[in-house]
Amino acid sequence: MDVPEVLGLDEPAVLEPPAPATSHYVKQPWRWRVFEWVSSYLPLLLMALLALGTWWLVKNTPLVDEVLEIAAPRHEPDYEMHKFSVQRFTPEGPLRAQIEGDVMRHYPDTDTVEIDNVRLRAVGPDGRVTLATARRAISNGAATEVQLLGRAEVVREALGGDEPIYFRSEFLHAFLDTERVRSHLPVTVTRGGAEVRANGMEYDHLERAIKFGARARATFPVRPQR
Repeated sequence: MDVPEVLGLDEPAVLEPPAPATSHYVKQPWRWRVFEWVSSYLPLLLMALLALGTWWLVKNTPLVDEVLEIAAPRHEPDYEMHKFSVQRFTPEGPLRAQIEGDVMRHYPDTDTVEIDNVRLRAVGPDGRVTLATARRAISNGAATEVQLLGRAEVVREALGGDEPIYFRSEFLHAFLDTERVRSHLPVTVTRGGAEVRANGMEYDHLERAIKFGARARATFPVRPQR
Protein backbone atom coordinates (compact mmCIF):
# COMPACT_ATOMS: atom_id res chain seq x y z
CA MET A 1 0.00 0.00 0.00
CA ASP A 2 1.40 3.20 -1.05
CA VAL A 3 1.70 5.85 1.79
CA PRO A 4 1.20 9.36 0.60
CA GLU A 5 4.21 11.49 0.99
CA VAL A 6 3.82 14.45 3.38
CA LEU A 7 5.99 17.23 2.32
CA GLY A 8 7.55 19.80 4.66
CA LEU A 9 6.71 18.15 7.99
CA ASP A 10 10.25 18.59 9.17
CA GLU A 11 10.48 22.25 8.02
CA PRO A 12 8.87 25.18 9.86
CA ALA A 13 6.05 26.86 8.18
CA VAL A 14 6.89 30.24 6.81
CA LEU A 15 4.08 32.78 7.19
CA GLU A 16 4.07 35.63 4.83
CA PRO A 17 3.53 39.07 6.46
CA PRO A 18 0.15 40.52 5.91
CA ALA A 19 -0.21 43.16 3.39
CA PRO A 20 -0.11 46.65 4.81
CA ALA A 21 -3.52 48.04 5.44
CA THR A 22 -4.62 50.79 3.23
CA SER A 23 -4.45 54.20 5.07
CA HIS A 24 -7.83 56.01 5.48
CA TYR A 25 -6.42 59.33 7.09
CA VAL A 26 -8.17 62.39 5.77
CA LYS A 27 -6.65 65.86 6.28
CA GLN A 28 -9.03 68.01 8.35
CA PRO A 29 -9.91 71.63 7.46
CA TRP A 30 -7.96 74.37 9.23
CA ARG A 31 -11.04 75.57 11.16
CA TRP A 32 -11.40 72.13 12.70
CA ARG A 33 -7.76 72.06 13.67
CA VAL A 34 -8.05 75.47 15.33
CA PHE A 35 -11.11 74.29 17.23
CA GLU A 36 -9.26 71.23 18.48
CA TRP A 37 -6.32 73.39 19.59
CA VAL A 38 -8.58 75.83 21.44
CA SER A 39 -10.44 72.94 23.08
CA SER A 40 -7.17 71.49 24.30
CA TYR A 41 -5.85 74.77 25.77
CA LEU A 42 -9.17 76.30 26.89
CA PRO A 43 -8.74 75.43 30.63
CA LEU A 44 -5.27 76.97 30.60
CA LEU A 45 -6.58 80.13 28.96
CA LEU A 46 -9.38 80.44 31.51
CA MET A 47 -6.93 80.08 34.41
CA ALA A 48 -4.69 82.76 32.90
CA LEU A 49 -7.63 85.16 32.50
CA LEU A 50 -8.73 84.48 36.08
CA ALA A 51 -5.22 85.19 37.41
CA LEU A 52 -5.04 88.43 35.36
CA GLY A 53 -8.41 89.62 36.70
CA THR A 54 -7.41 88.88 40.28
CA TRP A 55 -4.15 90.84 39.88
CA TRP A 56 -6.02 93.86 38.44
CA LEU A 57 -8.58 93.79 41.27
CA VAL A 58 -5.90 93.69 43.97
CA LYS A 59 -3.93 96.50 42.33
CA ASN A 60 -6.93 98.84 42.04
CA THR A 61 -8.51 98.15 45.43
CA PRO A 62 -7.84 101.13 47.81
CA LEU A 63 -6.01 100.37 51.02
CA VAL A 64 -7.83 100.63 54.34
CA ASP A 65 -5.42 103.25 55.69
CA GLU A 66 -5.40 105.29 52.50
CA VAL A 67 -6.54 108.87 53.07
CA LEU A 68 -9.19 109.81 50.56
CA GLU A 69 -9.22 113.39 49.38
CA ILE A 70 -12.53 115.07 50.20
CA ALA A 71 -13.65 117.85 47.95
CA ALA A 72 -13.90 121.15 49.78
CA PRO A 73 -17.42 122.54 49.93
CA ARG A 74 -18.12 125.41 47.59
CA HIS A 75 -19.07 128.85 48.84
CA GLU A 76 -22.75 128.58 48.03
CA PRO A 77 -25.75 129.21 50.30
CA ASP A 78 -27.65 126.18 51.53
CA TYR A 79 -30.77 128.17 52.44
CA GLU A 80 -32.26 131.68 52.23
CA MET A 81 -34.76 133.64 54.29
CA HIS A 82 -36.75 136.68 53.14
CA LYS A 83 -38.14 139.41 55.37
CA PHE A 84 -36.80 137.64 58.43
CA SER A 85 -36.15 138.41 62.09
CA VAL A 86 -33.70 136.42 64.22
CA GLN A 87 -33.40 136.85 67.99
CA ARG A 88 -30.63 135.70 70.33
CA PHE A 89 -31.17 135.36 74.08
CA THR A 90 -28.80 135.00 77.01
CA PRO A 91 -28.82 131.77 79.07
CA GLU A 92 -30.72 133.68 81.77
CA GLY A 93 -33.49 134.62 79.34
CA PRO A 94 -33.21 138.34 78.39
CA LEU A 95 -32.86 139.38 74.78
CA ARG A 96 -29.24 139.77 73.71
CA ALA A 97 -29.53 140.66 70.01
CA GLN A 98 -32.07 140.90 67.23
CA ILE A 99 -31.22 140.95 63.53
CA GLU A 100 -33.64 141.82 60.74
CA GLY A 101 -33.19 142.20 57.00
CA ASP A 102 -34.62 141.76 53.54
CA VAL A 103 -32.73 138.58 52.59
CA MET A 104 -30.49 136.29 54.63
CA ARG A 105 -28.22 133.65 53.06
CA HIS A 106 -26.37 131.01 55.07
CA TYR A 107 -23.03 129.64 53.81
CA PRO A 108 -22.18 126.24 55.35
CA ASP A 109 -18.49 126.22 54.34
CA THR A 110 -17.71 129.23 56.58
CA ASP A 111 -20.80 129.09 58.83
CA THR A 112 -21.51 132.73 58.08
CA VAL A 113 -24.68 134.65 57.29
CA GLU A 114 -24.98 137.37 54.65
CA ILE A 115 -27.80 139.87 55.06
CA ASP A 116 -29.18 142.52 52.70
CA ASN A 117 -30.38 145.81 54.26
CA VAL A 118 -29.56 144.69 57.78
CA ARG A 119 -31.05 146.21 60.94
CA LEU A 120 -29.49 145.12 64.20
CA ARG A 121 -30.40 145.78 67.82
CA ALA A 122 -28.12 144.55 70.62
CA VAL A 123 -28.49 144.96 74.39
CA GLY A 124 -25.34 145.07 76.52
CA PRO A 125 -24.95 143.69 80.05
CA ASP A 126 -25.48 147.19 81.44
CA GLY A 127 -28.71 147.59 79.48
CA ARG A 128 -27.28 149.98 76.88
CA VAL A 129 -28.82 149.47 73.44
CA THR A 130 -26.73 149.45 70.27
CA LEU A 131 -28.39 149.93 66.89
CA ALA A 132 -26.73 149.20 63.55
CA THR A 133 -27.79 149.48 59.91
CA ALA A 134 -26.07 148.88 56.56
CA ARG A 135 -26.77 147.88 53.01
CA ARG A 136 -25.13 144.52 53.59
CA ALA A 137 -23.81 142.62 56.58
CA ILE A 138 -21.79 139.47 57.18
CA SER A 139 -22.28 137.77 60.54
CA ASN A 140 -20.87 134.66 62.15
CA GLY A 141 -23.16 131.80 63.06
CA ALA A 142 -23.51 132.91 66.69
CA ALA A 143 -24.35 136.53 65.68
CA THR A 144 -21.66 137.87 68.01
CA GLU A 145 -19.56 139.47 65.26
CA VAL A 146 -21.03 141.55 62.43
CA GLN A 147 -19.32 143.29 59.52
CA LEU A 148 -21.36 146.17 58.13
CA LEU A 149 -20.72 147.22 54.52
CA GLY A 150 -22.16 150.17 52.60
CA ARG A 151 -23.52 153.23 54.43
CA ALA A 152 -22.85 151.55 57.74
CA GLU A 153 -23.99 153.25 60.93
CA VAL A 154 -23.71 152.16 64.56
CA VAL A 155 -25.43 154.08 67.34
CA ARG A 156 -24.80 153.51 71.02
CA GLU A 157 -27.78 155.00 72.75
CA ALA A 158 -27.54 157.20 75.84
CA LEU A 159 -27.64 155.61 79.26
CA GLY A 160 -27.44 157.16 82.70
CA GLY A 161 -26.95 160.71 81.49
CA ASP A 162 -24.33 159.84 78.83
CA GLU A 163 -24.73 161.19 75.33
CA PRO A 164 -25.24 158.76 72.43
CA ILE A 165 -22.32 158.00 70.11
CA TYR A 166 -22.70 157.70 66.33
CA PHE A 167 -20.24 155.81 64.08
CA ARG A 168 -20.57 156.21 60.30
CA SER A 169 -18.42 154.62 57.59
CA GLU A 170 -18.52 152.43 54.51
CA PHE A 171 -17.26 149.62 56.72
CA LEU A 172 -17.76 148.98 60.43
CA HIS A 173 -16.83 145.83 62.31
CA ALA A 174 -18.95 145.36 65.44
CA PHE A 175 -18.14 142.85 68.20
CA LEU A 176 -21.29 142.53 70.28
CA ASP A 177 -19.98 140.41 73.15
CA THR A 178 -16.92 142.58 73.83
CA GLU A 179 -18.72 145.83 72.84
CA ARG A 180 -16.09 146.99 70.36
CA VAL A 181 -16.38 148.77 67.02
CA ARG A 182 -13.55 149.32 64.58
CA SER A 183 -12.91 150.29 60.97
CA HIS A 184 -9.93 150.57 58.63
CA LEU A 185 -11.75 152.98 56.28
CA PRO A 186 -12.57 156.67 56.74
CA VAL A 187 -15.00 157.05 59.64
CA THR A 188 -16.97 159.80 61.31
CA VAL A 189 -17.66 159.71 65.05
CA THR A 190 -20.18 162.09 66.58
CA ARG A 191 -20.98 162.65 70.24
CA GLY A 192 -22.96 165.58 71.41
CA GLY A 193 -21.78 168.54 69.38
CA ALA A 194 -18.29 167.12 68.75
CA GLU A 195 -17.36 165.37 65.53
CA VAL A 196 -14.14 163.52 64.60
CA ARG A 197 -13.18 162.33 61.12
CA ALA A 198 -10.27 159.95 60.69
CA ASN A 199 -8.88 157.23 58.44
CA GLY A 200 -9.94 154.40 60.70
CA MET A 201 -10.65 153.99 64.39
CA GLU A 202 -11.14 151.44 67.18
CA TYR A 203 -13.65 151.92 69.95
CA ASP A 204 -13.71 149.84 73.16
CA HIS A 205 -16.73 150.56 75.33
CA LEU A 206 -15.55 148.45 78.28
CA GLU A 207 -12.28 150.39 78.41
CA ARG A 208 -14.03 153.68 77.69
CA ALA A 209 -11.40 154.42 75.04
CA ILE A 210 -11.35 155.26 71.35
CA LYS A 211 -8.30 155.31 69.06
CA PHE A 212 -8.31 157.14 65.75
CA GLY A 213 -6.20 156.46 62.70
CA ALA A 214 -4.11 158.90 60.72
CA ARG A 215 -5.30 162.34 59.61
CA ALA A 216 -7.85 162.75 62.36
CA ARG A 217 -9.73 166.05 62.33
CA ALA A 218 -11.98 167.09 65.18
CA THR A 219 -14.68 169.74 65.40
CA PHE A 220 -15.96 170.86 68.80
CA PRO A 221 -18.92 173.09 69.57
CA VAL A 222 -18.20 176.61 70.62
CA ARG A 223 -19.00 177.11 74.25
CA PRO A 224 -20.68 180.38 75.12
CA GLN A 225 -18.46 182.84 76.86
CA ARG A 226 -19.35 183.78 80.34
